Amino acid sequence: MKRILLFLMVVCAWGMLRAQVLVPEAKDGFGPGAWYCFRNTVELDAAPQSVRLALAADSKYWLWVNGELQVREGGLKRGPNPRDTYCDVITELPALRRGENTIAVLVWYFGKDGFSHRNSPTPGMTFDLTVDGAPVAPRKAWKAISHPAFYLPEGEQPNYRLPESNIGFDARKDFSFTAPGFDDGDWPRARKVSLERAGWNKLVDRPIPLWKDFGLKPYARTEAKGDTALVAYLPYNAQVTPYIKVKAAAGQRIRILTDNYRGGSATNVFAEYVATDGVQEFECWGWMNGHSVTYQLEKGMEVLDVKYRETGYATTFAGSFSCDDPALNRLWEKSQRTLYITMRDTYMDCPDRERAQWWGDVVNESGEAFYALDERAHALTRKGIRELMDWQRADSTIFSPVPAGNYDSELPMQMLASVGYYGFWNYYMGTGDSATIKYVFPKVKKYIHVWKTDDRGLVIPRKGGWTWGDWGDNKDMELLFNLWYAIALQGYERMAGLVGDAGEARWAEATARRLRAEFHRRYWNGAYYVSPEYKGNPDDRAQALAVVSGTLPDSLYPVLRPFFRSHLHASPYMEKYVLQALCQMGYSQDALNRMKLRYAAMVDSPLTTLWEGWGIGGAGFGGGSYNHAWSGGPLTIMSQYITGIAPLAPAFSEFGVRPDPAHLSHIHAIVPLSGGREIGFRLERDARECVIVLDVPQGTRARFFVPAPYTRVWANGEERKAVTDGLTLQPGRWDIVLR
Repeated sequence: MKRILLFLMVVCAWGMLRAQVLVPEAKDGFGPGAWYCFRNTVELDAAPQSVRLALAADSKYWLWVNGELQVREGGLKRGPNPRDTYCDVITELPALRRGENTIAVLVWYFGKDGFSHRNSPTPGMTFDLTVDGAPVAPRKAWKAISHPAFYLPEGEQPNYRLPESNIGFDARKDFSFTAPGFDDGDWPRARKVSLERAGWNKLVDRPIPLWKDFGLKPYARTEAKGDTALVAYLPYNAQVTPYIKVKAAAGQRIRILTDNYRGGSATNVFAEYVATDGVQEFECWGWMNGHSVTYQLEKGMEVLDVKYRETGYATTFAGSFSCDDPALNRLWEKSQRTLYITMRDTYMDCPDRERAQWWGDVVNESGEAFYALDERAHALTRKGIRELMDWQRADSTIFSPVPAGNYDSELPMQMLASVGYYGFWNYYMGTGDSATIKYVFPKVKKYIHVWKTDDRGLVIPRKGGWTWGDWGDNKDMELLFNLWYAIALQGYERMAGLVGDAGEARWAEATARRLRAEFHRRYWNGAYYVSPEYKGNPDDRAQALAVVSGTLPDSLYPVLRPFFRSHLHASPYMEKYVLQALCQMGYSQDALNRMKLRYAAMVDSPLTTLWEGWGIGGAGFGGGSYNHAWSGGPLTIMSQYITGIAPLAPAFSEFGVRPDPAHLSHIHAIVPLSGGREIGFRLERDARECVIVLDVPQGTRARFFVPAPYTRVWANGEERKAVTDGLTLQPGRWDIVLR
């Protein structure tokens, strides 16, 4: 045992010794938007069979081995908590070979805080290589220098929420530092600084995949705008690095930006290129997004080719939904596209104005992911859950967006939504990841008990940093505080049961039950809920939360039903809960009618993503971005409530099928599960019968609930009794006939 402990101590000490930050020399300090080059060589006695490279950087890096690009835009925005730094673990370096290997790394130092990045005072990188189980260290010192071609271009700067700067590149000053034969003899040595002194502290392994690279592709079409601009159209809204091949004279400039440069009213990022003489190629280093890319050229420049490279979170569009209503199909597809473009280092509210992990958005996004994307998407949710709770403050409050650099205000209702039934608990039901719930539970417990109730059992509202309930008007905040707390308690009760804290589970159940009873007694006026001091129009958000929280008695569903036809105040963020409430009450046709009404402009728009508000720009809320995460709630409604597929046990090991097709005669849906498995669903119906084909994957079972108005059911040719707790269907294909 002593020998084992001694061995582990030696291994840990060796790891700590190697984990030092390589820092370039800087006479004038380190400013924002700086780029640094690092070079070294490593020698291998044999061709590598296995590789493990731990490489951390503040803030992003590009890695070449023997002149071949191995990692394009590695690194994650800091940090996993207020102190530490993410570290990539790379297990594939195909260019690494026997003999001498040239290592070149380009590091982009943001050098400033953002809404989802905490800046460190130190640019640089760590480099910890293991080959075939043995550490491999360079035989000489690392060299580092500021890249002479990069600069900060003049003009409007990105708004303060973004840590990224605009990128300028002067090709006249470029050099081939990635090439094996490059002479770096006059470069200064990189300094070695401890992780603590650098402000990086502990290195935390990257919990999500490296980006998916779709390769360089031609644009859908291009259009000349006069003789000094070229507009290139993308097939859909995407995260891209634009490329251009041009013949130009030395010193001529190209500015590159997208149609979404002022996405959500605030400036985003642009790139600028200064040409050398002759034919040359340039690809932007930092990503931007939009539906089109504009190349602003100087007169006399000849464009030979333009392309774009899409990169993004490494997941696939594994889920689907289609029906005989084209408007609903377009809405589902736009929701899926909107979800994907708001994923990268974190879930984002929007990829333009903020790129920030607001957790009200994440709750909606993470729920959509179960129906739209493969299982790799859930790693981003898990990362977000841990970040949210690992940034918990000493007073036990939590806040978003995190990671945090220049924003730290708590939004109390968003925080309740995050830790509650539709946030953390929904993630567990979709994934079965009990380890994450057990990890965050003690922190959730602290936060739940920050909240207090009065002597009647109603919640005492907390101002927090920003008392925000939703965009728009007619918010009955007293109702919203109480209902979000009830929903948080529902999730907390189940989490407490999962981790074995029976006392907390009982307390949460009793507190929520008392709150709901008193809420109904105090606020129900016979037609809807309203608080005594509230002066606005009755709030549709609050009525929806009263339904989804189980506060409104089932017997009153018919009474509340007409309310949702005449009150339309919710933003797209809270509209998801309104539509969900209508479905849960059994009024799916009402839900689809309202959905098509409210989303009509977005459905009809040529844009491929959904908007922050019901309009764009000044006609929208919060800045009016046209690609906003929280607006994709209809995807969940169609897949989970219209198709009716939802988990009854963790990881969909048992799932319910409660189809409620409303006016639809045809539905085809796929719900992706882990391991490449999928739930297949097809519905066809006419005036006489409804036929459903259901694929139940291995390792799962389904419970099928016969929808109204059908009373008879046949499963694989055998008539079955329609029981209230559903027909149990084992793995395989089921042909179900309803009459």
